[in-house]
Amino acid sequence: MVLFAYNSAMTAALILAAGRSSRMGRPKPLLRQIQSGHTFVGHLIRVAAAAGLSPIFVIGRSGDLELASEVVRSGGAFLVNPDAERGQVSSLLTGLAAALSPELEAVMVMPVDVPLVSTAVLRTLLKAGERADVQIVRAAHRGIHGHPVLFKRAVFDELQAADPDVGARGVVHADPSRVTDVEVGEAGVTLDLDTPADYLRAFGRRL
Repeated sequence: MVLFAYNSAMTAALILAAGRSSRMGRPKPLLRQIQSGHTFVGHLIRVAAAAGLSPIFVIGRSGDLELASEVVRSGGAFLVNPDAERGQVSSLLTGLAAALSPELEAVMVMPVDVPLVSTAVLRTLLKAGERADVQIVRAAHRGIHGHPVLFKRAVFDELQAADPDVGARGVVHADPSRVTDVEVGEAGVTLDLDTPADYLRAFGRRL
């Protein structure tokens, strides 16, 4: 079991990994992130820890023992999403429920299929989130927004009430004035790897 100390003004990492990886043909969380040498999920756990995020939760499916083992080995905590078929927002809510405490100020949402994320990007988003008038912070590259996305406590109630068919996008689009897109110099924040072709383009090698 991984135990986390709850610090003041803490931000939790929610790594969403409950998809079926049907288009990739094999479990995406366990694919190799070539640049770091770790699995996708192992890489994201490590960059989240280096950025000071805590707790670090990885949300997956029931019975996914291989993923659960990799999460614990990499220093994260594995959560089971009992409603994984309801889409990505159900994993976000599973993680939010586990992380929620009086000290929790924000959650950093990190889909496992966006593995080209660095500690520097996370720190940039955290810095942008320090502004009191900012409620949602998205990473962007050359004007295209991507992931991770930082949600501050002010929108937690809206996330919990989100339409499963729309997900967190509905919360983001509800009031554009409270959303800040932070330009970063890393194209990886916009690269969602869903297929073997995506993997080849990102890493220059086949699965």
